[in-house]
Amino acid sequence: MPDLNVVIADDHPIVLLGVREVVQRDGRYSIVGEAVSSSELIEQLRKHQPNLLITDFNMPGDATYGDGLKLIEYVLRNFPQTQILVLTMVSNSLILTRLQELGVAGVIQKNQLHQEIEKALTALSKQRRYVGPASEPRWVTGEQGQVEERFQSLSPREMEVLRLFVTGMTVSDIARQLCRSNKTVSAQKVSAMRKLDVDTDQALLTYCIEARQFT
Repeated sequence: MPDLNVVIADDHPIVLLGVREVVQRDGRYSIVGEAVSSSELIEQLRKHQPNLLITDFNMPGDATYGDGLKLIEYVLRNFPQTQILVLTMVSNSLILTRLQELGVAGVIQKNQLHQEIEKALTALSKQRRYVGPASEPRWVTGEQGQVEERFQSLSPREMEVLRLFVTGMTVSDIARQLCRSNKTVSAQKVSAMRKLDVDTDQALLTYCIEARQFT
């Protein structure tokens, strides 16, 4: 009989299906709940108090729980008995390092999901952290030169857009504030994201916060 309860959370049906199938094949675990948003995730955790949560990093969020680091921090703070295995497409080393620092049980890159999830389940069943091929921590302080170099590569206008973005303004808000078109501001934000090597708004915000830029 399985003795470890699991909640799985991902807003992509195919990923959710793949994780479900792997966990169901593992006799040590039993899926007790599933979620496709951060609110559903928290509801399932409160209801089941599982041993393990397997969750996407970028979940559809809300003002209460958000997604990304905000959501992970909330879960760690309010459900300390639950191990967290994070699934992500984020490759930014600052964000991956922050997840390690927070104390998640493991991080799996989604492009390595099928090769690594069984290894992760084995490690977590023994109360050991899972360290995958791309999960070794690389501490922020050791990369400060790289971080500074990336920010120095931004143009003054890109820096201006990021500074307003970090305050919570949307592209439309920033365009009105700077008297530019939405298209121009969006292009400048995308260019800055490319230079900083981030691929989502949440990752961009996290990168700026962790690098202590504009805060």
